[in-house]
Amino acid sequence: MTVSETQVTWLTQEAYDRLKQELDELVANRPVIAAKINDAREEGDLKENGGYHAAREEQAQLEARIRQLQELLRVAKVGGAPTESGVAAPGMVVTVRFQDDDETETFLLGSLEEVAHGDLEVYSPNSPLGKAIIGAHEGEDRHYELPNGGLMTVAVVKAEPFRG
Repeated sequence: MTVSETQVTWLTQEAYDRLKQELDELVANRPVIAAKINDAREEGDLKENGGYHAAREEQAQLEARIRQLQELLRVAKVGGAPTESGVAAPGMVVTVRFQDDDETETFLLGSLEEVAHGDLEVYSPNSPLGKAIIGAHEGEDRHYELPNGGLMTVAVVKAEPFRG
């Protein structure tokens, strides 16, 4: 079993549909890119053929995004956004205060793909912080291990449903 098989990504139905549509469009665009490559190949010397190399780069990016979307949709857990406030869970916008810090940080506990456009920070539920705060109620402290082996304490200040 690979690591990705154990990591589920929470998505709303709307985000899933948007990503599925993007995937379908990218797959449908494959013949267009292939035609560009063939047209550029017919122009001659491939070593000095900028159009050919640009088309190959475009194809590589397209295929990488297709693979990314296929994997994301394969492991996606689709459901409606949570409607109850007060408990940190995937799909919630969580405000936390880190130990010894007066400032708070607000982020979506979920997938970066859930936020189509925006400036909301996103933390994965599979991240150390995400794992630590899942299930925490507002006002509750949780601890998690830092990369250097130290422990960090974080307080959940607020948890409310994401309104994408």
